[in-house]
Amino acid sequence: MKFLVDAQLPRRMAGWIQNAGFDAVHTLDLPNGNRTPDQEILAIADSEQRVVVTKDGDFVESFVLSGKPEKLLLVSTGNIRNRDLEALFVAVIPGIAADFQAHRFVELLRTGYLVRA
Repeated sequence: MKFLVDAQLPRRMAGWIQNAGFDAVHTLDLPNGNRTPDQEILAIADSEQRVVVTKDGDFVESFVLSGKPEKLLLVSTGNIRNRDLEALFVAVIPGIAADFQAHRFVELLRTGYLVRA
């Protein structure tokens, strides 16, 4: 499983994902960094078969209207300290990755996660 972490999320989230045994890049690792347009993020995610990890509602709209990206992890925790986000995320990433084998849209909440589609 491969992930692409969007700009609104901490770069170290890619490290949390890697530490769990998965491939991950952050938009800061892309040539245009955090200025990478959403359409380019979608193209990279689809060509490299990456799950887009984001807080950005524009990706939800794109997913609903056009089915892009192929897989989406929406972080809906609201304002949360990075250490609390890390503790939550590290606890659920194995389950999220397993659920992405059969599903395309997962939402991370403060209390865990929900499979949406």
